[in-house]
Amino acid sequence: MKGKKWLLFQVTGAALIFTAFCSAAIIIKDSELLSWTMLFVTAIVSFVFIMQFVIAQKNIHKYIAEVDEQINNTERETIYNFPAPTIIVDENGKIVWFNKRFMEYIYESGDPFGVNIQSVIPELDLEKAAMRNGTIIECKEKYYRVCASVNKKDEIELRMLYFEDVTDYVILEQEYKNTRPAVMLVTLDNYEDLLQSIKESDKARILIQIEKLMESFIEENAGVLRKTAADKFLVILEEQKISSVIENRFKILDNARQIVVDDKMTVTLSIGVGRGGNLIESEDFAKQALDMALGRGGDQAAVKTENDYQFFGGVSKGIEKQTKVKTRMIAKGIMGLIEESTAVYIMGHRFGDLDSIGSAVGLAEAVRNMGKAVSVVVNAEDNLAIPLIDRINEMDENAETLFITPDEAVAEITPTSLLVIVDTHNQDIVESPELYQKAKQVVVIDHHRKMTNYIENAVIFHHEPYASSASEMVTELVQYFGDAGKLSQYGAEALLSGIMLDTKSFVMRTGVRTFEAAAYLRKMGADTVAVRSLFANSMESYHEKTKLVASAEVYERCAIATNDTPIENIKVVAPQAADELLGIAGVDAAFVIYMNNGMACFSARSLGAMNVQIVMEKLGGGGHQTMAGAQIEGMKLSEAKDALINAIDQHRKEIS
Repeated sequence: MKGKKWLLFQVTGAALIFTAFCSAAIIIKDSELLSWTMLFVTAIVSFVFIMQFVIAQKNIHKYIAEVDEQINNTERETIYNFPAPTIIVDENGKIVWFNKRFMEYIYESGDPFGVNIQSVIPELDLEKAAMRNGTIIECKEKYYRVCASVNKKDEIELRMLYFEDVTDYVILEQEYKNTRPAVMLVTLDNYEDLLQSIKESDKARILIQIEKLMESFIEENAGVLRKTAADKFLVILEEQKISSVIENRFKILDNARQIVVDDKMTVTLSIGVGRGGNLIESEDFAKQALDMALGRGGDQAAVKTENDYQFFGGVSKGIEKQTKVKTRMIAKGIMGLIEESTAVYIMGHRFGDLDSIGSAVGLAEAVRNMGKAVSVVVNAEDNLAIPLIDRINEMDENAETLFITPDEAVAEITPTSLLVIVDTHNQDIVESPELYQKAKQVVVIDHHRKMTNYIENAVIFHHEPYASSASEMVTELVQYFGDAGKLSQYGAEALLSGIMLDTKSFVMRTGVRTFEAAAYLRKMGADTVAVRSLFANSMESYHEKTKLVASAEVYERCAIATNDTPIENIKVVAPQAADELLGIAGVDAAFVIYMNNGMACFSARSLGAMNVQIVMEKLGGGGHQTMAGAQIEGMKLSEAKDALINAIDQHRKEIS
C-alpha cells in the first residue's frame, strides 16, 4: 500500500475511535449505566482494532518480503536455466557467474569461474559486445551474437554477456555472398596478328584449343560461358568460384600460354573481372578491369571492386601490333583538335627525360608546321634533358618562344586551348598539375603500363604499352600529319634521342615498328652521332656511377645499390648504374635507391626475368616490365631498402 493511502487509513481509524468515545460521553447525561457500558465496548473494540491494525501491518511487510524473495529466487532460477548462454564478467573479463547453457554449449572443460572469457573465446571484443548490435563470434562450429549489459556501482564494473545463436543467419548470409554474381570478360591478345599468317586448318585448330580451354575452365568453376566474338568471351561465376580462381592466381593464363601458334608465338589472354555489385555494376567493373589489363600490356588479369584493383600475371612482354590503323585514326583525331584550338600546350612528366622532352618537341614542331601557336611546358632547371634543350636553342631561332615554364603556361592557357600530355598518363606526376586541372581539353600519348590513377577526362587517350617510347608513338603519329609531319633535323633528333633512351640504344623493348620509326627520323635528317652525344656524362658523374655499382649487394638475384650522399646528377646517374648492374652474372633485376629532396627514390631495371613494374607498384610507383621507378616521401634510406626487400619477397611469393 502506498504511503499516502496508509496514512489516510490510520487517520480514519483514529477518527472513528474518537467519535465512539465522544458518543459514549454524551449518553452519560441520560443513562450512566448505558454510558459506561458503551465506553467499555468502545475501548474493547478499539483495542481489537489497534491490535489487528498492528498485526496486519506486520503481515503486509512479511508478505512483501516473501514475495520479493520468491521473485529473486525465480529470477536467478530463470537466468540460470535460460535457454541461451549467459555469463557475468568483471572489469578484467574474468567470469564471476555463469548459467547452465554456457556450460553446455561453450565451456565444457570444468568450472569456468575465474577464467578470462577471452582465453575461452579469443576473438571476443568486450567493447564491441557493449555496442548496440553486439558482436558476432564463432565458437564450436556455431556463430553467436554477443551482447553486453554494463553495470557499474561503487567502482565495481560487471558485464552480463548474452550469447544469441545466429548460426542459421550467418550461414544464410555467407551463402548469399558466395552466390553473388561476378562478371569476367576474356579477350585473346592480338588475335588478328597471331592468326593472320597461318593456314586455315591451323587457325581452326588454335581456335578449338582456345574454346576447349575456356570450356574446361567453366566446367571446373560451374559458371556460364558465352562467346561474344571470335576473340572474346563473357563468363559469369559465383563469388565463391571467382574467389577460388583468384586464390589460384588465374591458372588459365598459364594454360593459355601452352597453346603455341606457328611454333614461335604463344596465346595470351587478358581478363577483366568485376565483383562486389549487382550484374550491371559487375559488368561495368569488368569492362574497366579489362581495359586496365590491356593497358598494362595484356597477358594478365585485373580484378576490380568498388574501391580498388588487383592484378595477376603479366609475366610476358606485350605483343607488338602490326597494323597502324588505330594510329592513323588517332592522328586524324588529334589534328582535328589542334585545328579547333587557339593554342596548344605540350608537357610531359616531372623531371622530364629525353623521351618526355623529345616527344614533346617532335610533336610541337608538327603543330607549328600546321600554323598553330604551340609551347612545350618544362621546368628548364629541373629536368634530365638539358643537353637536348641546349641543342635545340642553338639550332632553332624560335626556341625562345618554344619552351615556357609551368607558371607561364598556367597564366596563358584559355578554355579554347589544347593540352597534350606525353610520356605519362599518371595525373599525379605531370609537369604541372595546375595546368592539367585548368585545361578543358586534354590529349594523352603514353606507352607506360596503365596505372589505376590514370587521366580519365582525356578527349583522346592514345595508350600503347607495347611501344618502346612516347617518341616512337609521336613519330608514328606525325607521319599521318601530311606535310606538317616533315620534321627538321633538331625535331627528328629529339624524337630519336627519346627512342634511344628507352630502348637502351635499340637493345630493350624494340620491335619492327621501333626500327621503322627510327628509319623515318633518319630520313628526316637525324644525326645519330649528335644524338649519341646527348648521352655523354661528365667525369664526376662517371665516378659516382662507379661508386654506386661498387656498393651494390645481391639479394634473391636482385642487385641493390644505395646512396645517401648528395650527387649533382643523381637522377641520371642512378638509372645508368642500374643498367650497369644488369651486367653482373646471376642478376635478374637491379635497383638503385637514393635520397632526393627528402624523398626516397627508386630506379629499377631488368632484362625481362623479373617484372620490376610490379615490384615498384608495391611501393607506389610504376613503369614497364623492364624499367620502372618509385618515390616515397618521408622515408629514410634504410627504411626504403627494407621496403624494397619486402616488395621483392612479396613478388617472389606471388609468382612461385
